[in-house]
Amino acid sequence: MAAELTTRELIAKHRPTLDQALEAIRTRAYWSPHPEHPKAYGENGSLDAAAGKAAFDALLGTRLDLGQPGTDDWVGAEVSPYGIELGVTYPHADVDELLPAMKAGQRAWRDAGAEARAVVCLEILGRISDRTHEFAHAVMHTSGQAFMMAFQAGGPHAQDRGLEAVAYAYVEQVRTPDTAEWTKPQGKRDPLALNKQFTAVPRGTALVIGCNTFPTWNGYPGLFASLATGNAVLVKPHPRAVLPLALTVQVARQVLAEAGFDPNLVALAAERPGEGIAKTLATRPEIRIIDYTGSTAFGDWLEANARQAQVYTEKAGVNTVLVDSTANYKGMLSNLAFSLSLYSGQMCTTPQNLLIPRDGIRTDEGPRTFDEVVADLARSVDGLLGDDARANALLGAIVNPDVKARLEAAAGLGEVALASREISNPEFPNAVVRTPVIVKLDGAKPDDEAAYMSECFGPVSFAVAVDSAADAAELLRRTIREKGAMTVGAYTTDEEVEQMVQEVCLEEAAQLSLNLTGGVYVNQTAAFSDFHGSGGNPAANAALTDGAFVANRFRVVEVRREA
Repeated sequence: MAAELTTRELIAKHRPTLDQALEAIRTRAYWSPHPEHPKAYGENGSLDAAAGKAAFDALLGTRLDLGQPGTDDWVGAEVSPYGIELGVTYPHADVDELLPAMKAGQRAWRDAGAEARAVVCLEILGRISDRTHEFAHAVMHTSGQAFMMAFQAGGPHAQDRGLEAVAYAYVEQVRTPDTAEWTKPQGKRDPLALNKQFTAVPRGTALVIGCNTFPTWNGYPGLFASLATGNAVLVKPHPRAVLPLALTVQVARQVLAEAGFDPNLVALAAERPGEGIAKTLATRPEIRIIDYTGSTAFGDWLEANARQAQVYTEKAGVNTVLVDSTANYKGMLSNLAFSLSLYSGQMCTTPQNLLIPRDGIRTDEGPRTFDEVVADLARSVDGLLGDDARANALLGAIVNPDVKARLEAAAGLGEVALASREISNPEFPNAVVRTPVIVKLDGAKPDDEAAYMSECFGPVSFAVAVDSAADAAELLRRTIREKGAMTVGAYTTDEEVEQMVQEVCLEEAAQLSLNLTGGVYVNQTAAFSDFHGSGGNPAANAALTDGAFVANRFRVVEVRREA
């Protein structure tokens, strides 16, 4: 096929951005090429707010034809958590036809080399970035995120994570030179001489199993890590959140074709209601890499059963905050209140358990008993969400009925310190919006342990009374070891306690945030600097993003010739 974009043009356009990304992952300093503010868009081909909304509206009720082979039906039944029926239909694939077609273009993609693959990926990300406003509405109306969060997390932050994966993929591939001249002295005899050629070869077709809550943020790292390392990628979205990833596949296919590559290197696998094709796809012999975000049960199943594939999972954990003491009581309460409320707690990084000594804590405002700390936190959440307009902007909508059921059941698990309340959304009257619930539990009671040692995904938090900071640290250790944690937070002014908590997190491989009282929150991570998860505890077997996340998506094959 004739290329409309030459590799040379793409390198000239994107190599500076790739170099900046390489520097950012080396220094871990703040950097992002993707603007976070909605008003930054509208020039140089990017859609402004009105054009992005119009583009999204134009998608409703349409058929999204990706032009991919093996289409045997059209499927789609997405209903926005805000109450809108999207009405978009997508190609349903006969995988016996689609998977061989995806493999056909892999040789040319492999032979293009690491740099060419990287700049093609950056062109895909660049075009997605230009449509950030459109993608924001697609994320909002499939995940239930409020618009600003959908815009930032589903747009620039997701794009950053995709670019970060490309940068790590590039680093790992160019670590080995393309060629080498090898000469071994043989004393008086002629030396042995070989010419060696090294090629990064892809494992095979990769499968991305998307999630409902963060379809792009969680989907892009695996998608772009696999594509940048030479693999074809089949995207299987969550049936409630197809649109953002379908649009991503559409853009990727367009760019690949324009760059002279087979567009079937990226394809979509949408499913009929209740079809459950993930298990079938995951165990196909053609699938050699799997990226999955979702429940622990299915993540464990993939790790046990998809034996032919390299499996990367981000599952569930019980995120914990240890509260021992603070030099900024109001700041601590405000920070925690925001962390518990953001997106109705529907983040894999949201704190669930707050471990607080039953004798209370030391603060800059004097000592506070356990009951006072919990009551003050409840008031802080109430204050944050007291205005309904602000509450809607922070909470978004409950993503599915299971979250609502867990929220309602939580009130029966212990003494309710903060009751959840219903909030109406004037713009979307059918949206289900609920404030968080905080329930008091006792860490010494076996009956309470079943609640706080299980993940309760959604706007549910447990204030757990413990005997001491040391007791809290041991409970933290057991929680991470047995259940896993994506995030850990701690508040203390005591150096010994800080060291104790830090040692627990180092030994159990959990990411720790200490004494956050300002505008950075335990449940937020920044691409190029923060690692999302560690891959070292049961919550996830991989981190977003590091060398280990990309290096096993390809292998180096050597060809030797006598010189």
